[in-house]
Amino acid sequence: MSKQRSFSTRPARAIRTAAIATALVVAGTLAGCAADGGDAGDGDRTLNVLIAQPQEGAGKILAEQYEEETGVKVEIEVVPYDQIQTKAILDAQSGTNHYDAIQYWYTSVGALAEAGALADLTDWASSDEEIDEPDFIQSIFGPYTQFEGKTYGLPIDGDTHVLFYNTDILERNGVAVPTTWDEYVAAAKTITEAEKADGVYGAALLGSKSAFNIGSTFFNRLATMSPDPIDPAMPDLTTDAAVAAAQAMLDASPYALPSPLEIGFEQALPQFLAGNVGMIEFWTDLGVFAQDPGQSKIVDGWGVAPLPVGPEGHVSGALNAGWAMGVSPNASDEELAKDFVRFSSSKAMNEQLITTTGSGVDPIRTSTLESEKYREFAPQVAEVSAQVLPEAQSWPTSPAAPEMISALNDNLALMLQGNLTAEQAMAQTWDAWQKL
Repeated sequence: MSKQRSFSTRPARAIRTAAIATALVVAGTLAGCAADGGDAGDGDRTLNVLIAQPQEGAGKILAEQYEEETGVKVEIEVVPYDQIQTKAILDAQSGTNHYDAIQYWYTSVGALAEAGALADLTDWASSDEEIDEPDFIQSIFGPYTQFEGKTYGLPIDGDTHVLFYNTDILERNGVAVPTTWDEYVAAAKTITEAEKADGVYGAALLGSKSAFNIGSTFFNRLATMSPDPIDPAMPDLTTDAAVAAAQAMLDASPYALPSPLEIGFEQALPQFLAGNVGMIEFWTDLGVFAQDPGQSKIVDGWGVAPLPVGPEGHVSGALNAGWAMGVSPNASDEELAKDFVRFSSSKAMNEQLITTTGSGVDPIRTSTLESEKYREFAPQVAEVSAQVLPEAQSWPTSPAAPEMISALNDNLALMLQGNLTAEQAMAQTWDAWQKL
């Protein structure tokens, strides 16, 4: 969750723990950023912005920086990520009209647009030279912002998982970094069988029943096992690849931190940083935490690689979590709200956030993904991100996406409980999706 993820519910991209998030926000005062926004404020105006809890740290940084540069006061309202959609729609449809800008999890773009909770920004986004729409990583821009050919926001945080591993654990067990999911399961088995008695496990499987955990674990496998791209309108769960993705979760679960259904990013991350986990699929900013002696016991003892692939798949990833910023159709000052959105997604702001420990923000632009500053800040992660982010694939983004994802999570949890086979979990989810 962004990851600032000051997560309570995670997404994310978390810690990722509230204590760390709070400390980072307090300590992380940024030097003035020459963002691409403009002179929007005169000191007596206020913007009301709705922010998801996982992005609280980044939201505060954006608010502070924008006020410093423009004089405009930004009031941040932080709510759990799964309340953003409800609050934004209620605000727009009830006539309350409190919010000016709305940060949203990208999978809800269709639902928010259909409900009239986001303003159509198509012409502005494509014509404003400061926005530089072509510079956005295209695998991110479309899913995060578009519904039925129109643009409803701008990306602010590009989220995908990569494979982090403990180099010492892999070396002492004689296993190589896996490049296929079969190799991943075999490596996890070897490590767990050898070291479980000492509290060391081959993998951490994020299996708790929330989208950012069990959903990410499934889509990681679907994106890298399927020969065809995931359809963001209606991913096909009747394929061999979809069943194989679910089965790969089951195959790994006996060799993962116990018990996967109770393991979310909040539980998995501290175990990896303590040196008790061989491999973990996680958001890219884990590399910064792993190299921080104040939080990590595996400094210089970790590596990162693209996710493994299936027999017909390719190096890719899923857009797990991921955040965009839109404008309320009833904003009190539409131009000011647009300026804040432009500022939040600007090249300068994105580069500054992706090189600030604890911001929880990942690249959204080609220019920042390839920037020297980012490569110097997180060299291992930057190299892998450059391979994966341009190939990352979207979760569902249609108006029914939130309900679709919920149904998928329910059935995947039943599968990990042993109540459904992989085939049954996919069939049951597919049937539920057809009704939606």
